[in-house]
Amino acid sequence: MELVELKIQGISYSDNTSGAFALILQETNGNRKLPVVIGGFEAQAIAIGLEKKIKTSRPLTHELFKRFADKFGIKLNHIIINKLTDGVFFSNIVCEDNDKVIKIDSRTSDAIALSLRFNAPIFVKKNILDDAGFDDDLKYSEEVNLTDNNFFDSKESEKKSHKPKDIKKISTNKIKKMLENSIEDEDYEMAAKLRDELNLRKSIKWNNT
Repeated sequence: MELVELKIQGISYSDNTSGAFALILQETNGNRKLPVVIGGFEAQAIAIGLEKKIKTSRPLTHELFKRFADKFGIKLNHIIINKLTDGVFFSNIVCEDNDKVIKIDSRTSDAIALSLRFNAPIFVKKNILDDAGFDDDLKYSEEVNLTDNNFFDSKESEKKSHKPKDIKKISTNKIKKMLENSIEDEDYEMAAKLRDELNLRKSIKWNNT
């Protein structure tokens, strides 16, 4: 199983799904990006993990898990994004307990939030990055302050959504062009939807060009 290490590049608002965010992962030794759509609470948990200086009055879920693991001598070695099905990423948390390696199935957002608490590396199967990643030289520019107490009341992104009403009716060539435009606009969540549609058509030998 060939793995590629990833780093967190940033979190952006989702223009296409209300209340959702796009977590942008990038390969450590390259330019390919992997967008993962996550919910608001999950995005905030990851943002708090990124901001090491933030201390909550009481332990949140991921902090509680970290304290529990520390008390019982459980080490989180790394996480692996190991499956992509219908646009949903699946992950494993790889832990070590008395020289015994244990893999635990997890939501990708939870796995990444925990990796930040344990300072554990993030990996993805190479074939998933090959299929779902974007080879892109653009730099992530928009920062979202998810650690603000008023974060859930803040206005949504002012970017216009490129989401078509019915993607099934759009030709393959046009979807490819839309994909290029989405990457140029750094609309990675829309790009992910277009990528999934292209992969679906490829798998069923779609003839509409």
